[in-house]
Amino acid sequence: MSKTLVAYFSASGTTARVAKELAQAVGADIYEIRPAVPYTKADLNWMDKKSRSSVEMSDKSSRPALADNGANIDTYDTILLGFPIWWYVAPTIINSFLESYDFSGKKIVLFATSGGSGFGKTVAGLKPSVAADAVITEGKVLNGHQTADALKAWAETVL
Repeated sequence: MSKTLVAYFSASGTTARVAKELAQAVGADIYEIRPAVPYTKADLNWMDKKSRSSVEMSDKSSRPALADNGANIDTYDTILLGFPIWWYVAPTIINSFLESYDFSGKKIVLFATSGGSGFGKTVAGLKPSVAADAVITEGKVLNGHQTADALKAWAETVL
């Protein structure tokens, strides 16, 4: 198996829990994608069109600043990249992350948590943010509690 990193962004803790379980199940390193300015509950109020997340998601060029750039991507072959689904796609901070590193020749497999929607056009929205020779694929929405065996079985199909 190639050297694998589980990188994730979590606004409420749900994706963090899944990412930690996934990393442990597959024996991968883990990296948290953190915004320079953490999101507050008010920032995440999707019903408020003026909330930070609503403003970011309505502007596809939005690139929230990252707290750091210490993921050491060049040491990994495969990145399992996780995030919550916002407005049927990845939050724009995922584009910020992808544009901050050289993913040339890397395999990026997406996983997400969602209150009800699937990946939508997530791959299409993220593909322009990585090198042309990076492979980025839709993985799986991992809602609810996932057993270590189920996570490992899924990961074995995509790694």
